[in-house]
Amino acid sequence: MSIWGKLTGAAAGLAIGGPLGALFGGVAGHIADRVTETPEDKDLRNRWSFTAGVVALGAKMAKADGHVSKDEIIAFREVFQIKEADQKNVALLFNLAKRDVAGYDAYADQLAQTFHDNPQLLRDVLEGLFHIALADQVLHPSEEQFLFDVAQRFGIDKNQFRNIKSRHVITNDQDPYNILEIAPDVSNEQLKRHYRALVVEHHPDRLVARGVPVEFIDIANNRLAAINAAYEEIKNERGL
Repeated sequence: MSIWGKLTGAAAGLAIGGPLGALFGGVAGHIADRVTETPEDKDLRNRWSFTAGVVALGAKMAKADGHVSKDEIIAFREVFQIKEADQKNVALLFNLAKRDVAGYDAYADQLAQTFHDNPQLLRDVLEGLFHIALADQVLHPSEEQFLFDVAQRFGIDKNQFRNIKSRHVITNDQDPYNILEIAPDVSNEQLKRHYRALVVEHHPDRLVARGVPVEFIDIANNRLAAINAAYEEIKNERGL
């Protein structure tokens, strides 16, 4: 069963509270699919919370520049691998989140509380939001401010935010060390160890293990591509 098919039923079946539970539980009647897992299934709870958070924040963030473009909607569908059979349900959820009167801060705060012991998962959410924001190839100032505000609520500091941004926003003065989140004066051996650790940390299997649904694996693939490109640039620069 797809995570999208489980989304609203899980709001009731897992007793998810807060603004996210209220938002998606409110449309449960529109989706026949139901969850059979027990409330104790923490893995499903994490996957539901991650997915619901990305849908809600993605919808709010897509409006940050004043309108929701077709490119942003297409990007949302592509990066999260929404099958044709699920598109109607996802569109319903996305549109409901756009219209919901609750502010994005309520959703961000709930995710921060839910994943306080899983900070990397919060960074995964932010990575997905960056992809949606850049669907039109431009990171608007209002979108960047939105992402920075969400990052702060997630406990992501300015340096971490800069490093995540550098993997998505391509500039002429792109710093590969920022992408790898390492200082330029590290030794070659330290660089290699750090790179290998990053590859393991951002491998798609590792994302699934910490609670990212398989439909979101493009997040990991895009991230790994940026990490590999940055490492190759530094290797060439150092003659390794």
